[in-house]
Amino acid sequence: MHTIPFALFSAIFHRLTSANACLVRVAVATTLGVAAVTGTPSAAVAQTATASENTQVHYHTVSVDGVHIFYREAGDRTKPTLLLLHGFPASSHEFRSLLPLLSARFHVVAPDYPGFGFSDAPSAAVFPPTFAHLAQVMGRFAQVVGLGKYTLYLHDFGGPVGFRLAAAHPEQVTGLIIQNANAYEVGIAPDMLKQMRARAEGPLDAKALAGLDQMLSPGGTKFQYLTGVRDVSAIDPTSYSVDSWVQALPEPHRIQQALLVDYYDNIRQYPAWHQYLKVHQPKTLITWGENDPIFLVAGANAYRADLPKADVRFLDTGHFALEEDCARIAEQIIAYFSK
Repeated sequence: MHTIPFALFSAIFHRLTSANACLVRVAVATTLGVAAVTGTPSAAVAQTATASENTQVHYHTVSVDGVHIFYREAGDRTKPTLLLLHGFPASSHEFRSLLPLLSARFHVVAPDYPGFGFSDAPSAAVFPPTFAHLAQVMGRFAQVVGLGKYTLYLHDFGGPVGFRLAAAHPEQVTGLIIQNANAYEVGIAPDMLKQMRARAEGPLDAKALAGLDQMLSPGGTKFQYLTGVRDVSAIDPTSYSVDSWVQALPEPHRIQQALLVDYYDNIRQYPAWHQYLKVHQPKTLITWGENDPIFLVAGANAYRADLPKADVRFLDTGHFALEEDCARIAEQIIAYFSK
């Protein structure tokens, strides 16, 4: 587990506790355990979030084959389960405001991957840092915490992790919520696709290593959070600041860098994922930050070919859509999966 310096803890705690009053009360069980709802939710979402005692978020750590995985959990376990898979370079912290908004209707679980957030950053001997192994760990996590069937929320890295889970065990997946998680080449910015292919072909030259260092830098992380948003002043800097702190630690840095190098393997898996979608037709809500500079609107629309019944929505925001439109996304999920 990572130990947060007291100065950083103080800064995070001050920022989180000085925010506007939350829509819901969430326990401070970890350093990052204070949720702040972005935007002004509708009366329907407010009533949903406050009508149940199950809006309380709980914070756990569980051993998954020797790797300690941190996760957030809320809601009644007898209700339908949502398994929330976060993006890069984030953690389950990106779902901090969404969990209490959904927990009156659903059982919601959001883990941190190895090398992200509060989970362990194990050695390569324990956890080879590839997406295939990452999906194996998350699949075992679901078993260990007793999840049977679940709807997957896929964001960014959560896409290749979740699609591997769904293709391997389609009987366990009751639906998909896809938020800026790509599964089509047309959905990747051309320059980014070129870099992914070059890293996969290797070897990594000085230019490729410099590109990786830029993506893993505080500036690269801030770029992902702020590009395409409507109002920069509405984006809490806690998220990208803590992500940058974790990335700077040697072992998380090694794991995240290796996953970026491995990313092109996901593209090789696209045909298998398309086949899964065509055959199984999971109930799917696609909610997409349309100003994302990395995963383009074309990627959201491409799902229509394989999922003609999918509900596709676009939001006037960027890659981390929950930072600006959490309440709106919660409304979409509740309406769509309550039908």
